[in-house]
Amino acid sequence: MLFREASINDIKEIQVVRNSVKENMLSNPNLVTDKDCEEYLTKRGKGWVCEIDGKIAGFAIADLQGKNIWALFLKPEFEKQGIGKKLHAIMLDWYFSQTKESVWLSTAPGTRAETFYRKSGWKETGIHGKNEIKFEMTKEKWEEGKANKTI
Repeated sequence: MLFREASINDIKEIQVVRNSVKENMLSNPNLVTDKDCEEYLTKRGKGWVCEIDGKIAGFAIADLQGKNIWALFLKPEFEKQGIGKKLHAIMLDWYFSQTKESVWLSTAPGTRAETFYRKSGWKETGIHGKNEIKFEMTKEKWEEGKANKTI
């Protein structure tokens, strides 16, 4: 298992992962373009991938400009192996090394992602978009969770 910073050369495989998920699926795969991915990886923030046997198993992208988590997805066959947790930690450590601003994300209710974010210390702050749950994480909460090993 190799965790590393994502590059624009990873976009094709990132798209494969994004379109393989069983929850939080895109209603139209064309809604997230390769150009969007490139912008988030090179201008708006940064991303990371987990490679297994030379293939991307999961990825995460933080949007520093929008102060949000743009993506955290795994191929279904790689779930429950700690990959999402590790990508999440790498991403939030980087995000909070860049700013003290809170970060937000949204996810569909009743999903494994919702449970993951709640267990990881994210605080529900309302609804976003079409009935997605909006969560927020502060730098203080992130640091506290790491220090207490609750995250």
